[in-house]
Amino acid sequence: MNAHAPARSIWRQPAQVWAVAFACVVAFMGIGLVDPILPAIAASLQADPVQTELLFTSYLLVTGAAMLITSWISSRIGAKATLLIGLGFIVVFALLCALSGSVDAIIGFRAGWGLGNALFISTALATIVGAATGGSGAAIILYEAALGLGIAVGPLLGGLLGEISWRGPFFGVVVLMAIAFVAVLVLLRGPSEKRAPVPLSAPFKALRIPALAVLAVAALFYNIGFFVLLAFSPFPLGFGAMGIGVTFFGWGLALAITSVWVAPLLLRRMARTTVILIVLPLLAVDLIVAGLLVASATALVVCIVVGGLLLGIMNTVLTESVMEATDLPRAVASSSYSAVRFLGGAAAPPIAAALWHSFNATVPYLFAAAAVLIAAATIAIGRRFLARVDGREADAADEGAAILVGDAA
Repeated sequence: MNAHAPARSIWRQPAQVWAVAFACVVAFMGIGLVDPILPAIAASLQADPVQTELLFTSYLLVTGAAMLITSWISSRIGAKATLLIGLGFIVVFALLCALSGSVDAIIGFRAGWGLGNALFISTALATIVGAATGGSGAAIILYEAALGLGIAVGPLLGGLLGEISWRGPFFGVVVLMAIAFVAVLVLLRGPSEKRAPVPLSAPFKALRIPALAVLAVAALFYNIGFFVLLAFSPFPLGFGAMGIGVTFFGWGLALAITSVWVAPLLLRRMARTTVILIVLPLLAVDLIVAGLLVASATALVVCIVVGGLLLGIMNTVLTESVMEATDLPRAVASSSYSAVRFLGGAAAPPIAAALWHSFNATVPYLFAAAAVLIAAATIAIGRRFLARVDGREADAADEGAAILVGDAA
């Protein structure tokens, strides 16, 4: 293998790949952009923490449910049209959130935002993997780089704009998504798509495949840990919008570093399932420590950043696993898997807030740790169904290693 070939290809992508990657950065910024202003929204709109956490729930619940139809839609109208409709929905509903006068209205508009997010994210991953040069491993690293950058910058920008007003981050999303819309409209060009309509039942049938079902169930419980750390932590931290933004900038930066550089290095030495079974228990330990030391803001910040390091590895390994687990079209595999995993993200924030209200700030983190351990147990029990995932790990790891060698050169 020419070690420098993948390195050249990952940075010398067609314009359409960079357009979608940029839009991915902005889309993932939208997840973390709201994080620093959760306490401010609760205070300004007289909402309790459970109500405020529903901003994540409505968004993620609709995102997950809509994922089940995204492959059906994109296979009929094409990837570009699906991406543009998704981005358009996000622009409209983010603007409505910014103009809202009650938390209930924002919860409703965030649901519409989630619909746009589903149309965009599922299609974007399949588009990048299909159009990027350098193989699927290189494309997934590029996608995870976009995810990590967006998640890192989102909270920081949200903190800056949130210091002005809780409405500021929503207006920020409107501007950035409008730019992403124009980028995709102008730059996403190429040969006419060969459309092969996908049955509406395809994502449901996909979940009957044991390998995909195991990964989806594990991701559901893993996402509970992910979103307790992301969506609940701003409350016990007790910081202002800027403090929360800087904290989660560190979290997102840690996630980006490990997803792009550390995960491929680990996969050179270990099978994907082995990496998962090492990282998930470490994440559970981190969450337990966060719960026990939650009264110390400094300790909690350290746990959040360490959590980002572990989450970055998991995101890359899980995404690669799903793409390699079956022979299904990538859009179908991505949509069915994402539909299940987002349910965990939707449930986690309000449950965490309710546990905090009923007990104390330690219990939500213990709940998250238990969910992560269930995810690990799911992979351990279902490992025999994931032989294909581990069998293909060497090629993807070699691609990732070659990219890193090329970067160093």
